[in-house]
Formats: sequence, structure tokens, C-alpha cells
Amino acid sequence: MTAVTQAPPVTAAPIPAGRRYGVRPWLLAPLLFLALAAVAALAPALLSGVDPLAADPLHALSGPGAEHWFGTDHLGRDVLSRVVHGAGHSLGIGAAAILFAAGVGTVLGMLAGLSPRYLDELLSRLFDVLATFPELLLALLVIAITGPGTGNVILAIGMAQVPNYARVIRAQTFVVRRSGYVEQAVTFGLRRPVLVLRHVLPNVLGPLPVLATIGMGTAIIATSGLSFLGMGPQPPSPEWGSMLSEARNYLRVAWWTALFPGLAVSLTVISLTLVGRRLQRRFEGRN
Repeated sequence: MTAVTQAPPVTAAPIPAGRRYGVRPWLLAPLLFLALAAVAALAPALLSGVDPLAADPLHALSGPGAEHWFGTDHLGRDVLSRVVHGAGHSLGIGAAAILFAAGVGTVLGMLAGLSPRYLDELLSRLFDVLATFPELLLALLVIAITGPGTGNVILAIGMAQVPNYARVIRAQTFVVRRSGYVEQAVTFGLRRPVLVLRHVLPNVLGPLPVLATIGMGTAIIATSGLSFLGMGPQPPSPEWGSMLSEARNYLRVAWWTALFPGLAVSLTVISLTLVGRRLQRRFEGRN
């Protein structure tokens, strides 16, 4: 008789913790950077205890070193401290603009989706016309009417992004209003305001986190662009776009004054885009 050898049991490879909870390993770096940016925006003193407005002319345009990790600008202000404190301005303006755009876009999108055909057509054509213009151009138009300033920048960027939210919410409203549970609620005689607030509104908000995450990156770029042109927070406020505007005159002798705020804008936008695309894939049911 020949001995029968038993094959060793096959063990499944361990699933990485990130994959187990739906987070891809390549997504960890953007998430960590966004967490760091959030800390800088909400509690900048935890990352830098230096006053971002304190000038030191004797150490103006000093290169990166042990005393000033990111160097100093033309007034001797610490660039690291200004980048950290600038996160509150750039991210705060972007978040406020997104909240404005999402709120107004949701109202207008639901109004178009629930209105008679003629009003829906009128609002839809308005959304289409506004969507054909670049968002920064629309923001510049609003700023030209309202004037510069932080509040006007929020209004301008928010209004420029309203069509994106309104069109998506309108499409979602059409899907929800034709669903079985809404038709059943209408059959039972549920009042229209209650129907909209209880059944329609909660079910059309699904795409908003995806749109808001991706739109946040666009809003930060627009904020920095408007600040670079002198239309956002005015100096000496440490905003990333205004820092780039001040640094452009010193690129040959002090490259670090533009490099670090530029990296802050770029890495934040890239991280938001990567996270937003991942949220979009999950929302669409793709892995």
C-alpha cells in the first residue's frame, strides 16, 4: 500500500486593514494630508506657535533652516507659520463657498424637478447657460459687481458652482418623484410640503458629498486665484494665494516664499480630488 500524503491546508492571504474597511492603500496619504490641513485650519497653534504677522527685517528672505524651516519672506515673517495659518483662510473660504453652492443648488434643483414643465425648462436653460462659463470667469464677474473682500469671494465662488449642484439635484429629483414610495405617499394624500421634506429631500442628497469633495478643490483654486489678483483677503492676512502674489517679485532670490504656499495649494487640491473620485466610485457601486 502506498501512503497517501495530505495536502497542506490552503490559507487565504490576510486582507490589509485599509482594504478591509474600504480604504485603498494609495488613499491613505491624501487622507493623512487632508487631516493635517484640517488641523492647520482649525488649530494652527498646534503646528506652529510663531505669529504669522510678526516681521523681522533683520532676517528677511532667509533660506530654510533650523530656525525657520520654510524660510522667511521679504518682511522677515516665518513662511511655515504663514502657510499653516493660511490654511484657515483658504479652506474656510472654500468650505463656505461649497456650503452656499450646495444649499442654493439643492433648492433650485428641487424647484426645477418638482415644478411644472415650463418653469423646469426655464430653470434648466439658465443652469445650462451658466454652466458654459468657466467658474473663475463667473466669479470674476461677481467680484466686479460686488467688489473685493472675503465675503464677496465666498459669494462669487459659491454662485459660480451653483449650476453644478442644481443640475445634479434636478436629475435626482426626477428619479425620486417617480419612485414607488413617493407615488404611494401621494395616493395616501400626504401634503406636498411634508412629502417634499420627508421623502424627496433626504433621498436627493446622496451625490452631495461627492460633489462637495471634488468641488472643494475647485473652490480652493478659485480662492487662491482671486487672492493672487488682490480680490480676496487683503494683506497681511496669510492666505495662500496672496502669499504667492507677494512672492512673485522675489522668485530669483527667495524661491521658498512661493514654493511652500504653492505646494500647499497643489497637494490640498490633489488630495481632495483623489478622495472625491474614490467617493464617486463607491457611490456609483464600483470598487
